[in-house]
Amino acid sequence: MSETPTKVVVLVRPGLLPMELGIVHQLFPLATGPDGEPRYEVLTCAPVPGQVRTTGDFAITVPHGPEVLADADLVFVPASDADYAADFALPDDVRDALARIPAGARIASICTGAFVLAAAGLLDGRRATTHWNAADRFRRAFPRVELDPAVLYVDGGPVLTSAGEASGIDLCLHLIREAHGTAVANDVARLAVVPAHRDGGQAQFIRRAVPDPRSSSTARARAFALENLHRALPLRELAELESMSVRTFTRRFRDETGLSPVQWLTGQRVERARQLLEETELPVDQVAADAGFGTAASLRQHLRARLGLSPSTYRGTFQPGGTDDVA
Repeated sequence: MSETPTKVVVLVRPGLLPMELGIVHQLFPLATGPDGEPRYEVLTCAPVPGQVRTTGDFAITVPHGPEVLADADLVFVPASDADYAADFALPDDVRDALARIPAGARIASICTGAFVLAAAGLLDGRRATTHWNAADRFRRAFPRVELDPAVLYVDGGPVLTSAGEASGIDLCLHLIREAHGTAVANDVARLAVVPAHRDGGQAQFIRRAVPDPRSSSTARARAFALENLHRALPLRELAELESMSVRTFTRRFRDETGLSPVQWLTGQRVERARQLLEETELPVDQVAADAGFGTAASLRQHLRARLGLSPSTYRGTFQPGGTDDVA
């Protein structure tokens, strides 16, 4: 018997950035079950249904009013050009719409949609992010929010925030991965032709995202590392692959990925371990070795730090029938 699809509702406002609405409607329906059954139902609502202006040269027709929020499991609030006004204030109809969201639902913003969540008091005392270009205004307007403008997204449990438009893709994949595992999220990313995983802690503004063609990049070292995650990968060895000193390699690596080599390697090893736990029956000791963690204890430590789960719990959750005698 199929599970009831998770109900995702996107709350839009006049001046909508259309790409952000499209991200949610494109990605979540691609997540399907073994027999092709939908895992998500995605609806769009507005405080007042009907024609809603976008930042493009077109409007969209929104069929639903805020009543559909009453039984939502997950609510997205994308950005609007209203968020960029110097005197930003939360309209009463938007506040009333947010009040309809049930207590157990999760709420996520894309880009400056975080202004809405903050103005509604949903981010008070919480860590959050928004587009780096709006960070100073956000801090002045909402001093009770612990703003981190340097990351792609923040998973704050019941309330999540993401940075610019493309980081909304990362947040959607994160939510799909969290609910249904790496394999499902990877399938969605493959169908959408987007990167399967960028860690939320990655920098949202990488100054040298495209390497200078006159200089070497670290791409060859990263490809080598992905093929050799099972073994130790000293920085000196990776740097030598690119004919760089360790210092130059580390600086250029961070310029190109937004992460240090150690942070990037740890993230890739966690993703490899998740894949093995979902798709194989290998003992946890072997999963730890193949992913480069060395021991089950080390794997357990990193998986708990990232996901709050032990290897066996993760396997039991995302590989039905999967069991392992190492907790």
